[in-house]
Amino acid sequence: MNKLIIFILVGFLAQLIDGSLGMAYGVTSTTLLLSFGVAPAAASASVHLAEVVTTAASGASHWKFGNVDRKMVVRLIIPGSIGAFVGACFLSNLPGDLVKPYISLFLLSLGIYIIIRFLFLYQPGKEVKKKELSNKQLIPLGAVAGFFDATGGGGWGPIATPVLLTNKGIETRKVIGTVDTSEFAIAVSATLGFLISLGWEQVQWQWVFALMIGGVVAAPIAAWLVRIIPSHLLGVLVGGLIILTNARTLLKAWGAPASSHPYIYGAIVVLWAAAVLFAVRRYKKPPTAEISG
Repeated sequence: MNKLIIFILVGFLAQLIDGSLGMAYGVTSTTLLLSFGVAPAAASASVHLAEVVTTAASGASHWKFGNVDRKMVVRLIIPGSIGAFVGACFLSNLPGDLVKPYISLFLLSLGIYIIIRFLFLYQPGKEVKKKELSNKQLIPLGAVAGFFDATGGGGWGPIATPVLLTNKGIETRKVIGTVDTSEFAIAVSATLGFLISLGWEQVQWQWVFALMIGGVVAAPIAAWLVRIIPSHLLGVLVGGLIILTNARTLLKAWGAPASSHPYIYGAIVVLWAAAVLFAVRRYKKPPTAEISG
């Protein structure tokens, strides 16, 4: 019973972070399952099955609060769903761990750029002409993010969110809401792939329901937070989370001494907190107009 309560709390916190910053539900939940000895494929299958419900609740909440770019959702879900299905079907035969460090290095670089952009380049109240992303940009983004979401137990948000945030014509809250809403289709596709490959018996049902309960409760709260938190502050929060999560992957891949990990994480958190404080002080007054999107 205590373990189920822990999983409900983890599902709540994971969805609260994911729904407000556009990432982390899959990574957080999968890491927890792996720590309890669940096989990677079974852990990813269980998390994606839970995400079918939590992403539906999150998407509906973001839609209600006006945090969604409908056109972009449609253009992301098709390549994302295909990538997720393929990744789920071939998880056990694909060397996903070999390419993770390279993806993490790329994302860490994006995280640094996002913080710099929202700390020094972002101007609240200034209208920026929206640039429509082409299919040549969105199709590979959706396919790659969906593929790594299925093979790594989480990747849709960590890949799609920072890439979309680098486009200056898209409002931050709409990036987050769009990524979260489109994730429903990715979760469904990945789940179908896992069920075909593994079967229902591999799913950890009691943990799935616990994650679902926590996630559904957190979804509307997270969507509301995105609506009220200023874009520049959201950008800094997202950038810091990207750096922290990918630093963990890189430290493991590069074989850094375990004793050094706490110091590196601590330094990142301190710098992240300083950036958040700087962002709050720099823009004390709320923006009079948001970036159009």
